[in-house]
Amino acid sequence: MPPTLSAEQIRDANTRYHDVAAHHYDSKWGIDFGELGCEQVSAKVRKALGREPGHFRRSLEIGAGTGYFTLNLLRAGLIAEATCSDISPGMLETLRANAESLGLRVTTEHADAERLPFADESFDLVLGHAVLHHIPDLPRAFTEFERVLAPGGTIVFAGEPSRYGDRLARVPKRVATAAAPLWRRAIGAGKAPLAEGGAPDAALEGVVDVHAFAPSELSGAAARAGLLDVRVSGEELLANWFGWTNRTLEASAHSDDVPWAWRLYAYRGYLLLQDLDRLLLEPRLPPAIFYNLMLSARKRTSP
Repeated sequence: MPPTLSAEQIRDANTRYHDVAAHHYDSKWGIDFGELGCEQVSAKVRKALGREPGHFRRSLEIGAGTGYFTLNLLRAGLIAEATCSDISPGMLETLRANAESLGLRVTTEHADAERLPFADESFDLVLGHAVLHHIPDLPRAFTEFERVLAPGGTIVFAGEPSRYGDRLARVPKRVATAAAPLWRRAIGAGKAPLAEGGAPDAALEGVVDVHAFAPSELSGAAARAGLLDVRVSGEELLANWFGWTNRTLEASAHSDDVPWAWRLYAYRGYLLLQDLDRLLLEPRLPPAIFYNLMLSARKRTSP
């Protein structure tokens, strides 16, 4: 993050970046709202909590994006009344279109995570996916999360980059970048125009990702906000290396030139390694080594 940027400039960059990204976000990240998406999101919440999630009546998602977490949790029956907030109007527009296509009802609110426009104790669940690392003033945001959470309510955040895991992920990205010309030649793909001129939102990519976390930083932010039973766990190691390698290769080529067989291999391989991470590595290795960190906590009950 350039040191000359103020918190307000970072918020503005996040708004502009995600407004542009909203139009291709779901296809870029392979977001699914079918059975697979429900299973993925439910599993993430289960892992973050370390138990079965139960049912939440009123939920608020922070930085909801196009709806990956909330819409899949609604479809899975884990939440009843959903409110989705985001700093990007473009993301909320796409989220509303996704909800309509799925026949789901959600309330959307254009909001900054550090200044939530909701009354105290309004929600039983406050959640988010890949959002905390975009927020300039994290302590202030956690104070807001605690404020709008009902007594005994739950906080769940997933998909946050770990500092060490992020460094590890740079290795497959660099290897794939070097190998991309040979890979394109092997599959007969042309170089993507965006790889030459840069994506419309590429100039903002170095600005919007403000943090990568050590587990203690996430747990400390939650504890200082007064939250209890704070739990931080790690997710994805082998799947992350595999996924970033393939995403980097695919981004270098014309999308129409990438064979279906390759896409199927990349998709199935990622799911297989996700299972391997979950079964063998996540229970045994320290959270800091994984690419993604997950946080859960609860608000104390009323005296």
